[in-house]
Amino acid sequence: MTPSYWSRAAAELSSVDPVMAELVSRYGDLALVSRGDPFATLVRSIIGQQISVKAAEAVWGKFIAQIGTLTPARLLELGPEGLAGCGLSQRKMEYLLDLSASFSSGKLCPADWDGLDDETLILELTTVRGIGRWTAEMFLIFNLLRPDVFPLDDIGLQRAVFKHYFAGEKCSWQALADFGERWRPWRSVATWYLWRSLDPLPVEY
Repeated sequence: MTPSYWSRAAAELSSVDPVMAELVSRYGDLALVSRGDPFATLVRSIIGQQISVKAAEAVWGKFIAQIGTLTPARLLELGPEGLAGCGLSQRKMEYLLDLSASFSSGKLCPADWDGLDDETLILELTTVRGIGRWTAEMFLIFNLLRPDVFPLDDIGLQRAVFKHYFAGEKCSWQALADFGERWRPWRSVATWYLWRSLDPLPVEY
């Protein structure tokens, strides 16, 4: 599923920012896509933490082959012993089981999320072990398709902004936050195009 706002956002960003105009022209046949399953998206995000995209894909493949159907109940049924051997660290296994328990108990309830603003939902998600702000922001972008998320701690975003707007020089976290204001209310879209400038192949969670 591609966001309904995508064409409008790309056009508005292009009209006010020459760098964005060039990136939209270069990658205009691509767009953000949601996989649609909140639980699977969060599992995939946890698995991908602190490892390369290639390594994450390899672990994901082994993980899915080992567990079969991906549901909270299935992971809780398997437990740590059933998750061993698919490339997950002990800590990530704990995180996935905590996430499964949060879904099973109703602590995390996707049906309620449409009514929550971005910051409130980020706070709710980060009450679960293994979900920090970055992971929550990736979820808002890649699963819920929220249009105005600006993941300041994302290394790829930082690299792309420094490259295209600061001649490769680093700037402070606050300066980056201030700079991103120019892209409201489409900061998720701007971030996606900046990621493409570093890696043309879109990542899907």
